Order: sequence, then C-alpha cells, then structure tokens
Amino acid sequence: MKILFVTNAMYVRGQGISKSVRNTVAYMRKAGMEVRVLTMQMQDPAIPVPDYPMKKFHFPFLQKLIESQGFCYASSKRKQIRQAVAWADVIHIAEPFVLQRKTVIEAKKQGKACVATFHMHPENVMTSLGMGSWKKGNTMLQKLFNRFVFNYCSHIQCPSENAMLRLVKSGYKGVAQIISNGIEIEDNISPAEPECNPYMVVCVGRFSAEKDQQTLIDAMPLCKHRDEIQFVFAGQGPMQDKYERKTDCYCKSGILKYRPQYKFCTKEELKELVRKSYLAIHCAIIEVEGLSIMDAVCQGTIPVVADGTLSAAPQFTLSPESRFPAKNAKALAERIDWWIEHPEQRREYAPKYIEAMKQYDVHKSISQLIDMYRQALDKVK
Repeated sequence: MKILFVTNAMYVRGQGISKSVRNTVAYMRKAGMEVRVLTMQMQDPAIPVPDYPMKKFHFPFLQKLIESQGFCYASSKRKQIRQAVAWADVIHIAEPFVLQRKTVIEAKKQGKACVATFHMHPENVMTSLGMGSWKKGNTMLQKLFNRFVFNYCSHIQCPSENAMLRLVKSGYKGVAQIISNGIEIEDNISPAEPECNPYMVVCVGRFSAEKDQQTLIDAMPLCKHRDEIQFVFAGQGPMQDKYERKTDCYCKSGILKYRPQYKFCTKEELKELVRKSYLAIHCAIIEVEGLSIMDAVCQGTIPVVADGTLSAAPQFTLSPESRFPAKNAKALAERIDWWIEHPEQRREYAPKYIEAMKQYDVHKSISQLIDMYRQALDKVK
C-alpha cells in the first residue's frame, strides 16, 4: 500500500503535529508500507529532503507571529501535488489548510482514497491570534475546516474521544475513528526513583498560551513545599521570555529557593529528565491528545493534569489527585503539595501508570490506521 502524508512542516522541531507525523511515517515504514511525504523543505542540510518538497509560504504581516508559534506553512504547487497524488493509493492529510485543500481536490479528481487526522482544535489557531475565547469564531473556523478539507476525507483519525465528539458535533460527514497517535512502549520498564532533594517537578510542552504554563508559574508561590522543589520547563516557544522574567522575580524576592530551569531536550534527554522527576505537570487548556504528558506517564512519572473541556489529557489520569480545574493555580498547588506529602501513594501509582499506558502502544495505533486505510480504499473501489 502506498501512503502519501501531506503536512505543512514535517521537520519543524518542538511542534506537536510535526512530531506526530514524523513518528507515524517512521512506524508506517517499519510496518512495510510505502510512504512518501509532501511537505516544506527545510534549509538545513542535516534534515532530509522530502519526497515532494515545497517552498515555505510567507504570509504578509503575519509571518513573524506564525513562526513565533512554532509553525510554518508550505506553498502549494499544483504540479507537485498532482504527481504526489498520482503515486499514492491513500492520501493522509495532517492539517486542514491551503496545501491540504488543494490536495484533497486533486485526490477527488483522480478518484483516490483520502483520510485525515484531527490534530488541532480551531482554538489552537485562534488562541495564537489572541481570539481563543471567541466562540462564534471558533465554531465558524471548524465548519470551514470541515467544508474545505475534512468532508473530502472518508475517514478521520481522532486521537481521543474528546476530539471525536468535537468533530462529529461540528457536522463532519464521514467516519470518525478514535485512534491514538501512540507512543513507544518499552519492554519491562520499571519506575525510576525520582530525585527528592530537591523534588524535581517537570512541565513538558511548547511555551504558548494554549499550553498555559502560566498557571504553574502562578501556583509556585502557593505551594507549601516550594522551597523543596526544582521546577523544570522542557520545551521552547514564544512565551519563554515572559515566563523566565516572572520566575526570576520569584527567585530575587526569595519566593523560590531554586531557580526554575528552561531547556529544550532531545528525545533521550527528555526520557532521562522525566524519569528523575517526582511529578509531571500538564496545564494545557487545548489538547487533542497530549503526547508530551504521555511520554512522561509511560515512564511511571505521576501526572498532574488540567481538566478542561477542550483537553483530552485528563484521560491519562488514574486518581482525582492527578487532576485540577484548568487555570486554577491554587488547586494545582494543592495537588503538588499532596503528592509530596504522600510518597507512599506515589510509589503505589507509578507502576499502575506504566501498565495503563500500554493501551496507547504506537504499534497498535499503526495497525488501526492501516485498517482505516483499507476501509478508505474499499470506499473508492
């Protein structure tokens, strides 16, 4: 089976959609599928040249804002799109934007099977523009996604029930299937003994408004055990300077004993970091699935996750002490203190989390996606 993945910027680092597509492509190839990619070519000789390379598209006035959010858009040359679609049996769309719009139209002309992944809520886009709370705007944008891209796809992978319900409610006309993006599950993994002098508390994810690391920063002065905690933020993004200024003020005024660390980690560095960590905090208010917290939890690190209507991440928690109301800094501080004061419960839950995450094994997700491709092919025969 020949699969064409269509995404704007597969090789951009620190961006959730790009990471997910890279992982899926790699595991599809391991599963024996022929896979090619239509995406933007990076100006870095260390990064592979895509099968169907596109140039970067520059938006007048908005380019700096878009890139500050860790995203880039590819141009969309019709000749390249026609060639890519002609090669494929199934076209897999990663985002509902202009490149994908032109691709699904070409796929329909050629009678090719087309599927997609629901990788983002419209709020992900609107929040970047400072309009995340505009309900009518978000509703309208989702309907546009459906009309111009998703309704050309017979099947859509929804990484969580939360995402599937949103898509179906918005009027999508095809088959919505819950299939996790999946994570790599190691054999015979056991929880590491975390560092406790000080306690390391990690927050993994892009530094942006929808990931809401601000709530953790607001919770720091409210933690009874703040003098025993080393906070670590693993990621990159437009809010980093603001966050660092605020936490520097905490250190200078004596609120925090240990200066919070900010770092961007490789895959192996991140694994080592979360295994040393006592807790993994996830404050995101908009999350289709949550690969960053999944990577932490599968190592046995206890999560503390924001519970909001647009986040699927609470599905990974096993107890109420691992959830707090989204944007509620006081409740988050209380959860952090509770886990520090109950080390025996932490030891009890660590292996339970490792076991619970096995259902999200990426190999299972790849098998489900291949079944979905076959269903899509049957529809166009």
